[in-house]
Amino acid sequence: MKRSRVYFAAVCAVAALAGVGLFRLRSVHASANLPTANARQGEFLVLVRCRGELSARRSVQITAPVNVPDLQIVWLAPASSDVTPGQVVIRFDPSAARQQINEHTAAMRAAQANLDQALAQARITAEKDKLDLATAQYDLEKARLEASKLAIVSVIQGEESKIDSGLAEKKVKVQEATNHLHFKSDEAKLASLTRLREQERRELEITNNQLAAMEVKSPGKGIITYLSNYSQGWMNAQAYKVGDHAPPGAGLAEIPDLSTIEMESKVEEVDRGRITIDDAVLVHIDAFPEKTWTAKLVGISPLTEQNFEWPPTRNFKSYAALDHPDKRLRPGMNASSDVVIARIPDAISIPAKALFTEQGKPIVYVKGEKGFAARRVEVQARNPDDVAIRGIAGGTPVALVEPVQESKKK
Repeated sequence: MKRSRVYFAAVCAVAALAGVGLFRLRSVHASANLPTANARQGEFLVLVRCRGELSARRSVQITAPVNVPDLQIVWLAPASSDVTPGQVVIRFDPSAARQQINEHTAAMRAAQANLDQALAQARITAEKDKLDLATAQYDLEKARLEASKLAIVSVIQGEESKIDSGLAEKKVKVQEATNHLHFKSDEAKLASLTRLREQERRELEITNNQLAAMEVKSPGKGIITYLSNYSQGWMNAQAYKVGDHAPPGAGLAEIPDLSTIEMESKVEEVDRGRITIDDAVLVHIDAFPEKTWTAKLVGISPLTEQNFEWPPTRNFKSYAALDHPDKRLRPGMNASSDVVIARIPDAISIPAKALFTEQGKPIVYVKGEKGFAARRVEVQARNPDDVAIRGIAGGTPVALVEPVQESKKK
């Protein structure tokens, strides 16, 4: 009984030692397979990273015509295509304008016909009035002649001649008044018909101008880009396309000067004090990840600007002019910019995820023959992707994952 207990205790001890050995073996093996990176030695650039997009410092905007109702786009020049001065780039639906032209043309012709008819009638009335006045004047002269025979005719005939002379004189005055009335009446009627004709003529001229404005031409040479249509709200804003209705005077497109392409970035408030004008900038454009463009910071907005993202934030705007703009670059391309605020010569740098903390102190795990050993370091500068440190030599392999955490996972 006693021997069996001793035997059982020995077996348990051997099993425990084997388990500990297996655990240590697995821990060392797991540590040996951790991802690593070699510390790099060389100039370290201290960066402020920002996001933004390309924009053109100079551009010509194309707007919808004003005083033109119901502007519906029926044709657009292809986006990002080359355009030349005077080339038609946007066409609106002209059917309503053409219908109005036909209506105003018919109305103007009718007004002209009424005016011509009124002019002819006024001439007829004027000629008749002249004849009536001449007849009345003839009768007056005849009556005066008869009245002059008073000395050689009887008294009764003389008095009759005086009465006829007075009536003839009044008839002449009545005819003169009638002629004046007819003249003024015809003058007013002709003026009214002339105004109607001129109104239709002006309406026709306006409609012809509106029809001509249905074709929007390029004011210059360049690449055309279409602006966003906010008629459905800023959440659903899209670039103008065929079928959209444009408000009069609204901006429809831009022709940017590609030689003035610059990087427009959003700068966090905490980073505003770290950057200054003339700082060097490294631009990384999402569409061309293989290339880095050099630039120089040329402007910073004096005040923060509210953006329309969610959650809403306020940022400063920075502008960096590219040293060598590429013809492939277009306004609106998403990009990131790294503003170089300091340079540390001959520095040791490691990936940011290779730096850990132990008791509040920065450490790295250096790979050795028996695994990884923690080594305390001093941080000189931090970037989003890498860190400049002191405490290890260049080319030293360091772990990208903390070995203790990896052992616990195993």
